[in-house]
Amino acid sequence: MSIAADVPVPSPSMPTVSSPQLVARLRAHLDGPFGPVRDHCRGLDPVTFGPPPEPLPTEEHRARVTAQLTALAEQPYAADGFPPQQGGTARYAQAVAAFEMLGHTDLSLFVKAGVQWGLFGGAVSLLGTRRHDHLVPLITSGELQGCFAMTETGHGSDVQSLLTTATLDPATDEIVVHTPEPAARKDYIGNAARDGRLAAVFAQLIVAGESHGVHCVLVPIRETDGTTAAGVTVEDCGAKLGLGGVDNGRLSFDHVRVPLTNLLGRYGDIDDTGTYSSPIDNPGRRFFTMLGTLVRGRISVAGGAGAAARSALAVTTRYAAGRRQFAAPGADVETTVLDYRTYQRRLLPRIATAYALQVAQHELVTAMDDVLSGRASSEQDQRRLETRAAGIKVLTTRHATDTIHECRELCGGAGYLWANRLAALKADTDIFTTFEGDNTVLLQLVAKSLLAEYQATFGDLDTLGIVRFGARLVGGTVIERSSARGIVQRLVDAAPGREEDVTFGIRGTQLRLLREREEHLLEGLARRLRRATAPDADAFAVFNATQDHLVEAAAAHVERIVAESFAASVEECADRQAKEVLARVCDLHLLATIERHKAWYLEHDRLSPARTKALTALVNEICAELRPLATDLVDAFGIPDGLLTTEMSGTA
Repeated sequence: MSIAADVPVPSPSMPTVSSPQLVARLRAHLDGPFGPVRDHCRGLDPVTFGPPPEPLPTEEHRARVTAQLTALAEQPYAADGFPPQQGGTARYAQAVAAFEMLGHTDLSLFVKAGVQWGLFGGAVSLLGTRRHDHLVPLITSGELQGCFAMTETGHGSDVQSLLTTATLDPATDEIVVHTPEPAARKDYIGNAARDGRLAAVFAQLIVAGESHGVHCVLVPIRETDGTTAAGVTVEDCGAKLGLGGVDNGRLSFDHVRVPLTNLLGRYGDIDDTGTYSSPIDNPGRRFFTMLGTLVRGRISVAGGAGAAARSALAVTTRYAAGRRQFAAPGADVETTVLDYRTYQRRLLPRIATAYALQVAQHELVTAMDDVLSGRASSEQDQRRLETRAAGIKVLTTRHATDTIHECRELCGGAGYLWANRLAALKADTDIFTTFEGDNTVLLQLVAKSLLAEYQATFGDLDTLGIVRFGARLVGGTVIERSSARGIVQRLVDAAPGREEDVTFGIRGTQLRLLREREEHLLEGLARRLRRATAPDADAFAVFNATQDHLVEAAAAHVERIVAESFAASVEECADRQAKEVLARVCDLHLLATIERHKAWYLEHDRLSPARTKALTALVNEICAELRPLATDLVDAFGIPDGLLTTEMSGTA
């Protein structure tokens, strides 16, 4: 088969020149169901909510972000994230969509708002009981600022092993919160060093000498006049790589007493007689249910990372469309850098991936809204949401880190200047791969979920149990077809099945290749884990030896999920011209993803060397085809010009 046979034939309706109409149509598709929310956020004053025009001293930057948060509280979207009985409107999806738009502003504001309304407010709202409802309006208005004190110096991802204790004193009906050793110090806590007055502290709850696992207790850390509360030690984390406007601090507690009513007891409470009870008997399941209610934070981080990456892509593409360097032989005018194949290759596939991830984010936010509103109320719905949120967070934050760095390089020395935004975006988003779940740990969570829908007991199985459950799945398909729309399945079913018939321009072929890789990786992983069931096998050693395989299988799963979401959205697009462009963008994303793994396809005899060469040639062709529309593609992100004004704007 010739290379040319793989190249999709351009449609007569495929535009070849930029147009405002095309931008509007693409933007409508990218905005999805959240167009009105995004348009409202686009109308906010970029001077008030935008990034500082130059680096600021730490205290000045923190004060600026606090003032921005106060102004932001006047908008409706903080209250949208809470139920009516707590003074909210229960418009959860709109709240997250609006929050995502902050990713185009100063990311310190994005994080500060996420701590205040997502983490701190979310803990009070979702882990508390009716006795805590009165606090939520104070939180949404910004009158009561707080922090989310989970991570400890000695324990980050391993939350179940936190060392801080919360012990009931039955004589006084108080809970005594204590930091027993330096490793138990609460570390990296946003809003703790300067502004927070109340901390949602995660600690081991001890009643009558018995530990009931990690629970959350509200602990005042400052008095109303700003002085540190008795028994609390507050330290400033100091300068960081980025996010200079966020007051990260460290908290320690010396037998701090708080009323029993400060226990956020929705999933485990203590009555007037000092007796502990929980609606969930199993401690492991209870713990993961508590953490699962806070999944909105992980979803929001993914949204903010995607927004930051789109900002970098917009800045860089506008620069590349105007920046000229070197003239072709015989030419009077130098060539724009965007016309060079190497530049297109480094930039355009990332734009395509940004499109795919935004569509996948919309699906994720909609699923979250269904769960939080009760429309999808089963435990399976909750677990599926947690798994997808973990996976999308990994893929999007990795994309942001990689893309922003590449954009910085593509802009040369200009990209290193603060005025051109890329330096701040690079520094501020670097932590996104770590907070709200370390990416490698999250991929393990995704893989374990794929291997084991482990009954309805998310925390019950230890490593050996998970391994054995995975081994029992060998021989069957265990991949969740979470995007198994009829339209996607029809595309896959219609694709040729033999390697010699592979035509990369066929959407079904693209999707089938991604599915095959995921299935092979997952089934191979289950076979490897089966060794743990052998007599005298060291289950942990077997599990540890497969961790690289584990995370690769999980990443393949998430890549397939995102690809199918994007492909389905293109098929469902009603606007003919937008659909033609989106189809080509989708081609580029899917084929670039397959190309990135072409070594795997070669090693496993899924593609021949000739076919992988054809694949690379096709990616080049699509990059060249989309080049005239590059600025339209990034303009469709709908980022206000006031947030994209740089020294590089209008470079000629």
